[in-house]
Amino acid sequence: MRAVDLVFFDLDGTLVETAPEICDAVNDLMDHFGWQTVDQEQIERWIGHGTDALLCHAVARAFGTEPEALRERVHMDEVGPVYDDYYARRCGTRSRLYPDVRETLTALRAEGIGAAIVTNKERRYADRVLAVHDLADKFDRVLCGDTMPARKPDPAGMLECLQTLGVPAERALFVGDSSIDAATARNAGVPVWLVPYGYNMGQPIGEVEADRVIDGFAELRCALDRHATDRSLASG
Repeated sequence: MRAVDLVFFDLDGTLVETAPEICDAVNDLMDHFGWQTVDQEQIERWIGHGTDALLCHAVARAFGTEPEALRERVHMDEVGPVYDDYYARRCGTRSRLYPDVRETLTALRAEGIGAAIVTNKERRYADRVLAVHDLADKFDRVLCGDTMPARKPDPAGMLECLQTLGVPAERALFVGDSSIDAATARNAGVPVWLVPYGYNMGQPIGEVEADRVIDGFAELRCALDRHATDRSLASG
């Protein structure tokens, strides 16, 4: 018996380490406008709420102000297209899959377990990352920040996906790396497991309320296998 019928995954910091190339693209942008560059640690603290929010943080730091003060400024409209161009060149150059990700996704497919991505990353970026790392065919749905009804932690995208695929919330699982992911899963009524190596806005993952913290995808596979075996024995 399958442990679950559907696993939701965050993308950046959970499946793929993208911070190095995002940092490169942001610094390309900073150099383009003559603004102060940033380091990867800062980028990792800003990942999670989507590209617009990340760029607001970077530009606000260069201007010595708060991100909210920039959101209504006209010049922010100029930043996005420039970043698009740089990130298109950088995407796939320094990102990497975390260990055992491909093997785990392949195993889920073989076992008939559905998989979906829930990310605040915009669709054009998510599709490119998935294509570069040959993951596009591993997922039944890809829910992005600009294609969901609302961004995480709003659960609307997950709830719509569960309804469309006919999966009860208790038969799903969310695997992520942040308090945003945990809140999204809770809001959807879905159990949540977190990995400790991603981008949690600089906060220890142990401070986030989750059903489980796993070391990585090898542990995810083993845990799902054990869970399936326990269910089978109980039903037998």
